[in-house]
Formats: sequence, C-alpha cells, structure tokens
Amino acid sequence: MLKFKHIGISLCLILILFISIFADETISETGEQLPIWSVTPFVLMLLSIAIIPLVLPHLWEKNLNKGIMALIFGLPVIIYIATIHPSELFVTLKDYISFIILLGALYIIAGGIHIKGSLAGTPLINTVVLGIGAIIASFIGTTGASMLLIRPLIKANRHRHNKAHIIIFFIFIVSNCGGLLTPLGDPPLFMGFIKGVPFLWTLQLFPQWLFVNGLILIVFNFMDQYKFNKEDIATPGALTEQVEPKHPLSIEGNRNFIFLAGIVATIFCSGYFKWQYGIKEAFMVLLTIFSLTVTKKRIYKENEFTFNPIIEVAVLFAGIFATMIPALLVLNQRGGELGLTKAWHFFWVSGGLSSFLDNTPTYLTFTATASGILGIDITQHAADYAGAMLSTGLGPIYLIAISCGAVFMGANTYIGNGPNFMVKAIAEESHIKMPSFFGYMLYSILILIPIFILTTFIFFR
Repeated sequence: MLKFKHIGISLCLILILFISIFADETISETGEQLPIWSVTPFVLMLLSIAIIPLVLPHLWEKNLNKGIMALIFGLPVIIYIATIHPSELFVTLKDYISFIILLGALYIIAGGIHIKGSLAGTPLINTVVLGIGAIIASFIGTTGASMLLIRPLIKANRHRHNKAHIIIFFIFIVSNCGGLLTPLGDPPLFMGFIKGVPFLWTLQLFPQWLFVNGLILIVFNFMDQYKFNKEDIATPGALTEQVEPKHPLSIEGNRNFIFLAGIVATIFCSGYFKWQYGIKEAFMVLLTIFSLTVTKKRIYKENEFTFNPIIEVAVLFAGIFATMIPALLVLNQRGGELGLTKAWHFFWVSGGLSSFLDNTPTYLTFTATASGILGIDITQHAADYAGAMLSTGLGPIYLIAISCGAVFMGANTYIGNGPNFMVKAIAEESHIKMPSFFGYMLYSILILIPIFILTTFIFFR
C-alpha cells in the first residue's frame, strides 16, 4: 500500500513535469517596470508564515490550510504576471518543479536508509555529527545530508530534554553552510555551474567554508556542553549513562546509497552535458521510484517516515515561488539603482535576500546584476554570464561574495533554504518543541550575524 501511494505521487510529478515541458513559452517583451507595490503579496506571505503559527497554532498544523494561504497570496500574482510577463510564469514553474523533485528525491531516498543502534547524545558526538554533515553536504547536497543525519541525531539525543538548539545548529551547518564547496552542495551553486562557472571553481571557497563552519561548531560545542552539564545536574542519576549507546551501529537500506549517488551523478551530468530540461527531472523521479520499490516498509516505519515534511515544503514554497516573481523582476529591472560596487555589498544584499527568498533565484539575480555592472551583456551570454564574470577584474570576488552570501545566509530563517522547513517538521514530529519563526531568527541574529560580520572583515573588505 505504501509503495503504491509513493509511486502514485511520483507519477503525478512526472505528469506535471511533462506539462511544463510542453507548455507554451512565448515571451512577452513589454518593457514595463513593475511597481514596488507588486511585492506586497510576497511580504504578506512571509508575514503569514511568521505570525500565524504564533497566534493560530492549531490552524497552522494542517497542510491544507497552508495550501489555502499560498493560493490566496499566489493566485493574484500569477494572474497579474500572466498579463505582462507570461514567460516568467513558465520559468518559475519549471524552477519550482525541479526544486521540489530534487528535494523530494533526496528526502524519500534518504528516508529509506535506517541507521540501527544509536550514537551517544553527548556534546562531543553531536559536534562530530555536525562536522561530518558539513563535509558531506557539499557532495550529496544539503537536503541529502540533512535527511540522512537528522533522524540519527534526534535518536541519539532522545533522553535529553533541552535539545531544540541541536536542531537549530544542525540547520545552520548541515542544511546550509556546509554546502559551499561544490555545485552539488546547494542549488544556487549548481545554477552557477549551469551558467558557465567551472565545476571545480567552488573548491576555492574552502577558506570561507572552514572559517564559518568552524566557528559555528565551536559555538555549538560550548553551548551544548553548557546545556548538557546543566541538565545533568538536574537529572537523577548520570545523564551521561542515559545517553550512552546501548547497541552498536549498523545500516539498513544500503542500496539507497546507490540511488543517492545516482542523484548526484544525474545533477553533475545534466550540467556538464547541458541536458534539455526534463531529462534530469525524469531520472530523479525514476531513481526515487526504484528506491521505493526495493526499500522494505519496515525501514520507513522504523524511521517514522511520513510525507508531511515534504508536503509542507511543497505547499509553502509554491506560494513563495509564485509571490516572489515580482520581487525578483523588480531587482532585475532596478538592480543598477542599488549602488552595489564592493564585494561586501554583494555578500550582504544577496545573503539578506536569500534569508527570505529562495537562494537560487537570488543568486541568479545578483550574478545578473553584477554582470551588468561589469559591462557583460547577459543577452549575449545567456548561457554563461556567471562564468563570464570570472574573466573580468572584480568579477571573481563579486561571484565569491554572492556565492557565500546565498549559501551561508539561507540559514538565517526557516524559509531561506528548502531543507530548513523539512528538518524543523521532522523534529516536531519527534516531539521536539522548535522555536517560532522569530524565535529561530533570534538564534541566527545572536550567533550567525556576528560570524558573518567577521567573515566580511576577513574576506570581503
């Protein structure tokens, strides 16, 4: 029953995919500048995500209600944009479908891997797990790494009462900052690869990757040790003995590592060989179906696997993708008026917007903006304008700043990057009380922003 349900969902994705491939993409060149008020639905969408869980928590629990909210804000924008820039709707639809298929594939395949036994939920082990996540995130993607490690980490800390901070730092590192080193790590870097940036170019971002992730890990270790010691004093008996693993580690569902490798290879090949849109998505759907077919139901049950997290992401990001179209168009049309001239400008502007918009279109918008400032005509370099930046004087440092801003600052809010909401939802399904939208931002303001300020002075002055 479970497999048929999963395969049905995958087939629906294929249907949507082929509809998008064969949709009419006639471009309307109106030359109009969108008014500033056109970003209002996007602002209201973000405010709703932030406020409704606080004032109407029971209403927010149902994905249907989230879908209604996305429809209320998204439909007027779709109708409005269809009258002036219909091509943007098709571009956004394709981007959304690719985004959800990739996240869904990584979520489902990683959900078929069960790590038996347990880790010790000590500060040292937790720090090591986050460090491993920071490394593998660059090679199987932040989504893949998040889905692979979040459940074992939750299980390791099941005896601890104060553990929301562990999930928050997991989102900081594994779901975001760790994915900087390759185009496979985070979607904006993959889009840069598509737009002409060499595959190995991002490896030179290792100093920024090491500095940011290293500092976050140090802060986490001190905070987790403090909270662990405080809880140990208040716990009858020794907390260390309670969190010690009772059974050795083993892995079930090993074949899903092959499917994860297939997803990585598909992403790499699609960019390297410039596959037509739809081929990559079809391969990912097929790999997901194969995974669902060979994975035992018992593994999903032991992982407490449900579709709720990915459905929540799909619903919310449908509204976000729709309502953000005018915001991105306004930036494209008026980017030259922003006065961006220095690397740190691009780091903070691309990062600030990536905190609230999806970081992939934000990355593309500011690489296009930087290209215009550098005198690169993107109408003549449509396929490789990001790569063309590397042959100009300030282009490489601009591109480094945009890449770091888009990847790092996706950690600033729950909506900055796709895996953030999924990790939050999985944690809440495991009865971990996560902070609200603003509560999470308080963590990011107090911890991440100072680190990003130091990053600015060291790398982008």
